[in-house]
Amino acid sequence: MEALRTADEIRDVNTRYHDVAAASYDAKWGIDFGDVGQSQVLGKIRKLLGDELQGGYGRGLEIGAGTGYFSLNLLQAGVLEQATCTDISPGMVATLTANARRLGLEVRAARADAESLPFGNASFDLVFGHAVLHHLPDLERAFTELHRVLRPGGRIVFAGEPSRIGDRLAIVPKRGARLLAPAWRALLRLAPAAAPDDADAQDAADHALEDRVDIHAFAPGDLSGLARRAGFVGVQVRGEELLANWFGWLNRGLEATARAADIPYLWTSYAYHGYLKLQRVDERFLEPYLPPAIFYNLLLSARKPV
Repeated sequence: MEALRTADEIRDVNTRYHDVAAASYDAKWGIDFGDVGQSQVLGKIRKLLGDELQGGYGRGLEIGAGTGYFSLNLLQAGVLEQATCTDISPGMVATLTANARRLGLEVRAARADAESLPFGNASFDLVFGHAVLHHLPDLERAFTELHRVLRPGGRIVFAGEPSRIGDRLAIVPKRGARLLAPAWRALLRLAPAAAPDDADAQDAADHALEDRVDIHAFAPGDLSGLARRAGFVGVQVRGEELLANWFGWLNRGLEATARAADIPYLWTSYAYHGYLKLQRVDERFLEPYLPPAIFYNLLLSARKPV
């Protein structure tokens, strides 16, 4: 597939893909807005902020908020008093707004480009995002904007950013899933996923853009360098999830070859709870001791000087 060449092409592909993905995004990625979701989100942020998290934050801005996974869980957990959520995709903003309404939460949600944020200087106490930086065409400009809208002494926190080495290592379970898929479907007596009909052709084409929306994979020094050049201090980069992501990619690869509605509950329960257990193994036994670069995800935090 031809590589994207310009920033406008990157933004267009990201908008189109995330628009059609919005309705099924939470189900596909197992996004939860209950106790499990709050535990997951708080666990990621606590790795970077530690005891500072207990004090909470007043005004929070989420970049690339998607369906609201981080913002809505942080509001429910009492970490944020107010949340402003932005995304380049109108479909994601609409789904986030519906999720907030269903949960009885008040948020300010708007379509916005991370490289040109429609907010005044020093507007927020915390600026954060999950799995968003690797979609942005101009990271230097985006980090300048993050610095501008953050109050002096405020924090940025980003999680779920793919590491360069971890991304390469993830090829192994992805290829393994393709090889094992026929035997897996036979074992569970599943038919292959049906090809889309003509009426769904455009949606299918836009869904196929998933392989093109990830523009960057990072070394830890890439993220810390972006933050420091933008004027941030106290920069910290950590690695997260190794065994859990191998397990997750293998299972997601298998599941993608069958109709989601046909996959038995026992399998989905095994895949979900197995992933959570391996997260705990990673956190306790691997993340404190191994270099961040080999993990699948990188986490970044930094502070704007007072």
